[in-house]
Amino acid sequence: KINLPVISQYVDYLVNEQNVKNVFVNGTTGEGLSLSIQERKQLAEEWMCQGKDKLDHVIIHVGALNLPECQELARHAAAIGAGGIAVIAPFFFKPTNKDELVAFLQKVASEAPEVPFYYYHIPPMTGVKVRVEELLDGIKAQIPTFQGVKFSDTDLLDLAQCINKNETGEFEFLYGVDEQLLGALAVGANGAVGSTYNYLGRQTNLMLQAFAKPDFALAQQYQFLTGEFLNFVIKLGFGVAQTKAVMTFVSGIPMGPPRLPLVDASSEFIVKAKAKLDSIVWPNGN
Repeated sequence: KINLPVISQYVDYLVNEQNVKNVFVNGTTGEGLSLSIQERKQLAEEWMCQGKDKLDHVIIHVGALNLPECQELARHAAAIGAGGIAVIAPFFFKPTNKDELVAFLQKVASEAPEVPFYYYHIPPMTGVKVRVEELLDGIKAQIPTFQGVKFSDTDLLDLAQCINKNETGEFEFLYGVDEQLLGALAVGANGAVGSTYNYLGRQTNLMLQAFAKPDFALAQQYQFLTGEFLNFVIKLGFGVAQTKAVMTFVSGIPMGPPRLPLVDASSEFIVKAKAKLDSIVWPNGN
């Protein structure tokens, strides 16, 4: 079951320990698609409440398999003052081309006409492979609130083409494959949304600072070390349950088990992952 009282502690940890002041609620790591509509609303409200005057932006994912639920969640997010909403493509009956996808997104965005809208592009999970470069053509005319994309795919060519087209800088591209963030920054991504930033937010912020300087050698060090940890845990089997386990042992905040059909991380995973993370020496000396 969802554990609302822990969110206050969670917000303070992100802000004070990880220097993370923006959150993406009810996404993949938050198991949004495994929750009921009521649960998703409760979580969104709690993050907005606990984040007030502490967080800069709260983007709420309102995607679902059916349009009425997406619209209901979009209206709710608008009503509670969300800084943005995001929507994945439906993934059982899938849109097969750009026009079908945009038509669906437009029907959701129109329910929150004052709220910045993001398309959550995550083809490994949805199987919807409409290229974002194609999606962007004329999208502002159909979705006036369109703000950008949470780009959770390894196709940096597609991302680069999007950024090349975005000459005026009106769209934001928030990258979602944590182990490739530096590559995405190099082609012009201007933000990131990812699960590792729950517990490696501070190090990632230092990587962003190094990239901006620019000190590419230092930025590479941070990316390589993040990659070393992720490469290790991916070989053990790394998903949402394991992410919760890592966050629990790093933060001391009980993240709880995942919801079926996902199952809890094994004690063996926890021991090995903790030992690996503890062994990493970051450039800032931690």
